[in-house]
Amino acid sequence: MPEEYKVPDQTRIGHIHLKVSDLQRSLDFYCGLLGFELITTYGDQAAFISAGGYHHHIGLNTWQSKGAPPAPKRSAGLFHTAILYPSRKDLAEILQRLMDAGYPISGASDHGVSEAIYLDDPDENGVELYHDRPKSEWPRTNDGSIEMYTRGLDIQDLLGDLK
Repeated sequence: MPEEYKVPDQTRIGHIHLKVSDLQRSLDFYCGLLGFELITTYGDQAAFISAGGYHHHIGLNTWQSKGAPPAPKRSAGLFHTAILYPSRKDLAEILQRLMDAGYPISGASDHGVSEAIYLDDPDENGVELYHDRPKSEWPRTNDGSIEMYTRGLDIQDLLGDLK
């Protein structure tokens, strides 16, 4: 076994690249509904989108998947892409936008450290939209460890942040 290694503390996940069956349909979802910015396209086969002008947070391509059905739910692969919103109010705003569009939501959870909304993109890739609570509010066990859990999210309380 090699010497123990710890990834640097400032390491972050930079982007995700998804295989999709219909590029325009995915752009309609990620840009049109969720509000990401289109940065560039590669013909009609790939697109790169972001928040805040970053080179890309999400890559979308049809190189191996144009017209393909969704991946089976009971197979290895990506469970979901998690999109971190800067504030609880921002999460409430996107939830209201989804509700106004009649877009199906598959779940809503309070994880103690965060609050999350779950849905599928048009290719049935899981998407988590969430915000982190301040670190000082994270629940802890008696030994000081972070206590994460899954409880129902109070949607009406979240939407109350819009008032």
